[in-house]
Amino acid sequence: MEKFYFEIPNIERKEAALSYVHEFYEFDSNINGTGGLQRFLDDYDGWLQKLEEDYKRIPNEEKVPARTYFLVRSNDNRIIGMINIRLALNEKLRKYGGNIGYSIRPTERGKGYNKINLYLGLKICKDYGIDKVLMDADKDNPASWKTMEALGGVCVREFFDNEEAHCIVKDYEIDVNESIANNSHIYEPMIESLLEDKRVIK
Repeated sequence: MEKFYFEIPNIERKEAALSYVHEFYEFDSNINGTGGLQRFLDDYDGWLQKLEEDYKRIPNEEKVPARTYFLVRSNDNRIIGMINIRLALNEKLRKYGGNIGYSIRPTERGKGYNKINLYLGLKICKDYGIDKVLMDADKDNPASWKTMEALGGVCVREFFDNEEAHCIVKDYEIDVNESIANNSHIYEPMIESLLEDKRVIK
């Protein structure tokens, strides 16, 4: 069975992380959940510093604290996905964006990996006392909103967003504790159990 774990971004993963982003450009695919890595392709150290600043940030109406993780497949030590978890929300994020942005690299899609990405993300949310997660997805991106639904997401709104996405957007809410309880039997066996320095084992 394949195993996965979250890893806090670090300097040792520089080339693998940059390769992850470049793959999205190769496939002309939208980039989400990277904590802005695509803006730091020539300054990976600066990105790592930004992530630390993000984590320690005091929430305000411009920015909120957040954590970014690599989803690593332990069988081959490959970065399969990324996720950005906002640990607080301001009014703007309540309207668009929500708590979580995520992605799976284009060559690894269609294998159900984003479900374990979201499951692990919800466990992080639980650790930070977040009981309800808000998320959204473009209606023409069913892979994303079907992942939310698979983890118990309930669509609470569908609207045309003419400010950010300029398309129809679906808003979801996920009860964190309920989702973890209902899905633990599926995903816990897939979580790597060995603890190492930069790994985040939940």
